[in-house]
Amino acid sequence: MDKLHIAILGLGEAGSRFANDLVKLGVRVSGWDPNLIRELNVAVFVAKSNLEACRDADIILSVNLSSVSEAVAREVLPVLNSKKIYAEMNTSSPEMKVGINTILQSSGVHFVDVAIMAPVPPSGIFTPLLTSGPGALILKEKLNHLNLYLSVLSETVGDASTRKLLRSIVYKGIAAVICEAVEAGKVFELEGYVREQIQSIIGGNDELIDRFIEGSVTHAERRMHEMEAVAKMLESKGIEPFLSKAVYDNLTKLKNRK
Repeated sequence: MDKLHIAILGLGEAGSRFANDLVKLGVRVSGWDPNLIRELNVAVFVAKSNLEACRDADIILSVNLSSVSEAVAREVLPVLNSKKIYAEMNTSSPEMKVGINTILQSSGVHFVDVAIMAPVPPSGIFTPLLTSGPGALILKEKLNHLNLYLSVLSETVGDASTRKLLRSIVYKGIAAVICEAVEAGKVFELEGYVREQIQSIIGGNDELIDRFIEGSVTHAERRMHEMEAVAKMLESKGIEPFLSKAVYDNLTKLKNRK
């Protein structure tokens, strides 16, 4: 039996970790990134383009920013066919996931809407993944021997991303409140008091509070795109995303401070 070949498009924090973990699990991995800065296992083949990375792959994992996901799909379309699986893992609106599926439909590729349901660094490829779309069950079968935490929700593109973005309203909203409250506590020289108030609501300790703050700062740009997707999803249903836009503004402030 030929070794499973997975192409990873986008070798940033998440993509590079997935690549390194997969080769350790015995998977053949190729990938490409226009600005490769992460350290990769020597077994990962770094292609010269997205197209080259996908040419002989069984499964394609698109882990780029949502802003380029449609362009990437068009770029690799010529080498896709009905024997391949295309897993769109970017945090995009359900409408964008549907649009990418439409772009790729003529190739016959099995499309999967994948939502990454937790931060990647702690668990890497074993981060919980929620999937939907016509290729979701096929993807699970192909990866079953790797024992990943992959759940199939439905055959409908957009179901997984909808749940991801609804979750983002909660988690990113809490993170923004914590960031602003701790900043205010420092200014008023009452940081300890503010942290006690936060702990009374979320439990945990200072380490948990610091993780919320550090995560917001470190991943500000990616989370900005995430909250843009949230706003679009809510607006498509006639909901004014007041708080989600405020979270976006808070992330913009944090990004500009770096």
